[in-house]
Amino acid sequence: MIDRRTLLSASTSGVVLGALPGLGGAMARAAEAPPARQGVAMSDGAPLSPDMPVPFGRLLDPLPPADPSLRRLDDGWRFLEGDIAVAPPRGNDDTYAVTKTGNAPGAAGQDFDDGDWASVRLPHDWAIQHPIEADQNNAWGYRRRGVGWYRRTLRLEEAWRGRYLELQLGGMATNATVWFNGIPVAHSFSGYVQQNIDITPFARYGEEANVIAIRVDAQAMEGWWYEGAGLYRECALAVRPALHIATDGIHADPRPAAPGQTGGTWTVPVRVTLNNAGGGAEASEPVGPATIDVRLIAPDGRELARGQASASPAALATVEAGCDLAVTDPALWSTQAPLLHTLEVDLLRNGQVIDRRRLRLGFRTIRFDANKGFFLNGKPLKIKGVCIHQDHAGVGVALPDALVEWRVRRLQDIGCNAIRSSHHAPSLALLDACDRLGMLVMDENRHFNPSADYAAHLRWMVRRDRNRPSVIMWSVLNEEPMQGSAQGYEMVRRLAAVVKELDDSRPVTAAMNDGFFTPLNGADAVDLVGFNYRAEWYDRYHAAHPDRPIISTEDTSAVMTRGEWRNDEQRNVLGSYDTNAPEWGLTHTESWRRIGSRPFMGATFVWTGFDYHGEPTPLPWPAASSSFGILDLCGFAKMAYHIRRAQWLDGQPVIAIGPHWNWPGREGQAIQVMVPTNAAEAELFLNGASLGRKTVDPFAAPSWQVPYAPGRLEAVGYAQGREVARARVETTGAPVRLRLTADRAMMAGTGRDVQPVSVDLLDSAGRHVPTATDRVTFTLTGGGEIIGVGNGDANDHDSEQASSRRLYAGLAQVLVRAPAGQGRLTLTAQVAGLPVARVTIGFAPQANDMPALAATPGAQPVSEWRRTAFAATLPDGAQALARSDWRALSYVRAGRLEEAPATPGYTLLQTRLTPRRDLALRGGRVAFASVAGKAQLWVDGTLVARKADAAPGPLAAALPPGEQEHVISLVLEAQAGEAVGLARSVWAWPA
Repeated sequence: MIDRRTLLSASTSGVVLGALPGLGGAMARAAEAPPARQGVAMSDGAPLSPDMPVPFGRLLDPLPPADPSLRRLDDGWRFLEGDIAVAPPRGNDDTYAVTKTGNAPGAAGQDFDDGDWASVRLPHDWAIQHPIEADQNNAWGYRRRGVGWYRRTLRLEEAWRGRYLELQLGGMATNATVWFNGIPVAHSFSGYVQQNIDITPFARYGEEANVIAIRVDAQAMEGWWYEGAGLYRECALAVRPALHIATDGIHADPRPAAPGQTGGTWTVPVRVTLNNAGGGAEASEPVGPATIDVRLIAPDGRELARGQASASPAALATVEAGCDLAVTDPALWSTQAPLLHTLEVDLLRNGQVIDRRRLRLGFRTIRFDANKGFFLNGKPLKIKGVCIHQDHAGVGVALPDALVEWRVRRLQDIGCNAIRSSHHAPSLALLDACDRLGMLVMDENRHFNPSADYAAHLRWMVRRDRNRPSVIMWSVLNEEPMQGSAQGYEMVRRLAAVVKELDDSRPVTAAMNDGFFTPLNGADAVDLVGFNYRAEWYDRYHAAHPDRPIISTEDTSAVMTRGEWRNDEQRNVLGSYDTNAPEWGLTHTESWRRIGSRPFMGATFVWTGFDYHGEPTPLPWPAASSSFGILDLCGFAKMAYHIRRAQWLDGQPVIAIGPHWNWPGREGQAIQVMVPTNAAEAELFLNGASLGRKTVDPFAAPSWQVPYAPGRLEAVGYAQGREVARARVETTGAPVRLRLTADRAMMAGTGRDVQPVSVDLLDSAGRHVPTATDRVTFTLTGGGEIIGVGNGDANDHDSEQASSRRLYAGLAQVLVRAPAGQGRLTLTAQVAGLPVARVTIGFAPQANDMPALAATPGAQPVSEWRRTAFAATLPDGAQALARSDWRALSYVRAGRLEEAPATPGYTLLQTRLTPRRDLALRGGRVAFASVAGKAQLWVDGTLVARKADAAPGPLAAALPPGEQEHVISLVLEAQAGEAVGLARSVWAWPA
């Protein structure tokens, strides 16, 4: 271990504001460094509670989009919770029809009225909106899940005809079926795997509508924790040239000239997968070979290397092109200085750029040593990691990207340098934040299953994430019953082979909690042995297999409730003195002692970084969320946060005190006081009188038994006899004012930026009141939205999507989303009997934002057409043919022209349209995407439009609001031998 006392001896005395000059550590981090913790005060001079997050204060600079072909699909979705029964077909005709492509029945079909469904935006988790109910599964946080439907209408530009179109659905919890224009195009068996769907063959353009329909079955479960429900990750549409770079189609993982070398020459082997969807009737691109042009850009903007390669993929074929780039002495990526290079890949045809990608790469080396642990860039680094689930107070699993980044920064405050995404593939937002902020990642798949469908999930994850500098290992299982068997060995062996086929630069691990000593088991098939718990076996396994690197893939599982200082069954809370752990786990103190003292243990991954909904073990009802977190469900600090900071932060003096010092009625009674610190010695003072100085165990916080007396409790940390850190708590008075603390004064005006605002109460001296439980009511003006509230109380069953929240242990949180554009938001908070508090937050447009595909009202297909025979005389377009006459008329199929008459003539096409809800309320228009022949358009007996050109072209007319049935007639004129009719489909578009 690093001797932190030597480092801390360089400090000067006084209140510590951050890392010490010249000590590296957090001071050496790039601009995204986490802020200092101790002694932080707001502009009004009132110090923050040490349990509150320190405001970051600014927006990170936006990054250019990695894939410029993407358009967001966040808005314009209709949602219905519950399933929709479809009557089984009766009779041969109905059965025949429903089995045909494009004729999906019910909500999956194109001709379905979703006008009374709710309008939602993504990401969306419908389960978090549900009440907490005792008869539901406690693993899910006692919330119902069930089945839900989503539908969205798309209008695709005519200019996109002949291009490749891919629908990207980021995450659907849990199982899902996707239809596009009534055609089933995907079946998803995991809520953690993105579905990339080629919709090119089914797409319609211009005035023709396209309909996405998704049935999500959230009752199916993949995990024993809160998984949410719905389209909880972002979705997008890729619009690319027919010849294009495939999704996740670039592999560029920098390699040093020799293993372990950090300086000298590096090679970046760049391999690009090209797909050619062209060659059809609508092909519009020039022919000729394609060229890949690759440029490597340094963090400071200099071009470091350039290369090219050529390929000539045939129509509907996939090929790989590549080149190797040589780089000398590149700037290295590390947890302290996460310097990112940019790889720009252009696809050119006939000298023109037709497709482009930007990858952010990091030059770094990783190595796990069987005796000395982990090395990053040739230097030893103890991995101080946490396991996390992907939910947060107020939003469930529908985490906005900005909140994901905030959570990573919050973990870095602890000294955490690694995240295990438990137990599934992480979101792109999490990986982006980890790459950018310098957080290592254990990338883990969900299903321990090498069969074809599930091996495909693993392949997708590795292809997507293998260029990430933050990703340092792959995990292929978590605590599986078969892990210690010969069958388990074979399964791990096959999953590891899937990984190695795609990436041979990172080790494969398996997070096992048993079976290590059987004759053949999963640990025998991996590069890196992963222990979930079982700390008593570390030494035994290391002695038995001294050549195998070992890490703890999961440990600790200590439990505590923020702000509570004794176990209380009546109140259903757990004390914070680090004495509570389940039978399989250890306290934070003992777990770190076992791992931190063993050099051969390369990593710890604490269960968990944050509390999460569900799995409330060991608390019974009414607790609906976990207690394992170092931080609570809102990201407020528990005592575990201060304990881990003292254990993990090197080069930055740390000291904290627990508990608070508000104990009326306990005067004279002994209260245990903990002082987590990384100083060599600690001294405690009560109202200026020393209670003794103690030598600090590097793994355990010193404590004192202090007879309670109101006033000031102060702790001082010393290194080599000099003061290096100081902390205090004071007995507070009654609360007199409310405080709102935003993370940033400015937000991105993209319509998606979200930030947490901390809420607390202060007394007349400006001190945080740690015991306040008042209810706070919120309002937001300026066009934004409150998307969630929370307080970290596992027993609080109030809605998390509301405009009020009770403080718990002095704190609450409100999540605010800024609208698109520029302006100011004002968040107002009110507690009964106290002055109103306000915070104003600016927002402004941000460059490099991914464009969005505009929300489109749900269009109604106009499809049941009948046609009269060709006649020499012009038919009366005002007439409404009786339904009984339709049997004698010809059926008309849109997109297929009628047989050309032998002599000039006219024909009448007619349909009846009963408006759906949106069309009836607002009116709209009937749009013919393409009519062949000269035409008259009649609506309800009135001539409303003419088409004088016989060539195929569009035709449209207004439809008034109202529920009445419309009679729509089209009179067509045809010359001899001229085919006329509905060249493309017809749609009624609401206004």
